[in-house]
Amino acid sequence: MTQTIFRIRRYRPGQQETWWQDFTIETHTGMTILEGLQQIREKQDASLSWRHSCRMGVCGSCGMVMNGQPGLACNTQIHAVKDDLVRLEALWNFPVAKDLVSDLTSMFDRHTAIGPYLRRDHDAARPRSELKQSPAELDDYLQFTSCIKCGVCMAACPTLASDAGFLGPMPLTAAHRYNSDSRDAGFAQRKETMAQHHGVTHCHYAAECSRSCPKGVDPARAIQLMKRDLVADMLGVRRNQLAQPVATQEPVIREGLTAPAFTVADK
Repeated sequence: MTQTIFRIRRYRPGQQETWWQDFTIETHTGMTILEGLQQIREKQDASLSWRHSCRMGVCGSCGMVMNGQPGLACNTQIHAVKDDLVRLEALWNFPVAKDLVSDLTSMFDRHTAIGPYLRRDHDAARPRSELKQSPAELDDYLQFTSCIKCGVCMAACPTLASDAGFLGPMPLTAAHRYNSDSRDAGFAQRKETMAQHHGVTHCHYAAECSRSCPKGVDPARAIQLMKRDLVADMLGVRRNQLAQPVATQEPVIREGLTAPAFTVADK
């Protein structure tokens, strides 16, 4: 067992100033930051606030800054950060709701603004159509589907720190994820948001977002690829291979028997 000081930046709603408070706890190898916080709340200060849910790096709720590095408290071990002193703050570049709880509303509003869903102009006409996608087409966007919306990349972004209007790596990565999907036809609608002054061109490629991402998504790469796509679109040479509906097989019941019936969608 090791004596470790948790130095936590505290904040209460309605107060203008924050303050640092130290808590000393016993830690052991393999113990996570989240476990340390739970020990503090159970044994020393029940008013300490943070956000968490899954405890296994899936939900993204427990994002915070640990010794100057944004990350997830549930999959960060105390002794991997430091044995004797751990400094904890709420995620940078967001308003603080209380103690280690950041208000992520601005990030989710920007995420909504880019249209994070598949868009097709003629889905209603072919409700039973299947969109065929090759393994290569899946690889184009698969990496970017791992984003858990934790806000860690936004906290690490130096551009967002200097420009509060910047869309940020998480929303821009989500935009590229759908633009790269062969089933999607929403690039024309999204490019108005992406190409604005506070969009992709404002990123100066510090790549801190990719270095800090707990899921290895690489938002910096997504933003650079999006810059390429916007330039290609402006020059009229952007690759646009929209997946087309293909034949689907549906079972039909005839006199108590199941037989295959094929529906061929018009192209």
